[in-house]
Amino acid sequence: MINAAGTLTRLSGAPLAPGVLEAMAEADAASADMFEVQAHASRDIAAATGAAAGLVTSGATGGLLLSAAAVLARLDVGRMDRLPETEGPNEIIVARGQRNGYDHALRAAGARLVEVGLAEPLSGAGIREAEPWEYEAAFGPRTAAILHVASRRAAPSLAEVAEVARAHGLPLIVDAAAELPPQDNLRRFVGEGADLVIFSGGKVLGGPAGTGIMAGRAELIASAAMQVLDTDVRWADWTPPSDFIDRTRLRGLPRQGIGRSCKVGKNEIAGLLAALDHFLSEGDEARHARWLKTCRRIVDGLEGAGRFTVSIDGAERTDGIPLVELRCADPAMAERLRHCFTAHPTPVHTAFDPFRPDCVLVNPVCIRPGELPTLLDVLNP
Repeated sequence: MINAAGTLTRLSGAPLAPGVLEAMAEADAASADMFEVQAHASRDIAAATGAAAGLVTSGATGGLLLSAAAVLARLDVGRMDRLPETEGPNEIIVARGQRNGYDHALRAAGARLVEVGLAEPLSGAGIREAEPWEYEAAFGPRTAAILHVASRRAAPSLAEVAEVARAHGLPLIVDAAAELPPQDNLRRFVGEGADLVIFSGGKVLGGPAGTGIMAGRAELIASAAMQVLDTDVRWADWTPPSDFIDRTRLRGLPRQGIGRSCKVGKNEIAGLLAALDHFLSEGDEARHARWLKTCRRIVDGLEGAGRFTVSIDGAERTDGIPLVELRCADPAMAERLRHCFTAHPTPVHTAFDPFRPDCVLVNPVCIRPGELPTLLDVLNP
């Protein structure tokens, strides 16, 4: 198949960035203490994000589970052992319009999500989204944290939510799984007040599909690390890097944590760090130019297509991904085209935007150069 839909996990994610496979193979050549490996990753992630610490996770969803585990247990190893059963604060406040299927991961760790606000503009019933005062009105003795799902449409803004969180001493989790590019977002969410921020590693970063990045406060990262790494070691023999986990703040080691099923291997960590290095070195302008070149080749090959009009959305914005837009007469025609493309002997999967149902969208990120002739053969009438 040809993936013209984007970095979707169900379509196997994005191509690996240059250097990733080599880094994974190099990591395979030696054994290592995984606390040391994640401590090394923490330093690289901290440098890239401006956070105090970081962790490589099993995708962004694994990061969400670990973020909930961290805010629920903190450095209390007894609480770690009891998750998902909770005593004390276990509620995470979230705007109703930001709920989605991925927040199941937070609930799996033992959190209870408390919704605030209404997405009235989306329903066509009004003009008001969730507002900062509604978060404060929902706070109570069982409130453990706030969740903010980042997007250009998210309301209230992250800065407004962070101000409320700081005023009440509550950690703020930011789900930024697909918020790269732009590159600046690696630092923006921490800079605006996120205590934990989660990115996917297998999307635009070009890391292994099963990886993610968590960045944030050192105490919360340490809690997450202890709930995902193998803790089958005697206390007397355990010597984690002190800049990663401060052993003096603990009364012992937890048993295998709620996040143990979310482990990542040294090969995946090495691959993710190589992808992060490449992402930072390539930069937004060069990355956008590479994608735009693919889009223009597709548009040139579709001139006079007849069944739709062709344009490029986002050609001028280097902070996003340009898309080839095939605009049809109506949503039904667009749906027929999508089915036609996927029914081809070489199936072509395209992107769908519920806010543009009359459009078939071609995302260049996962299209390999050698696939372009076949892609144009399928897309042309």
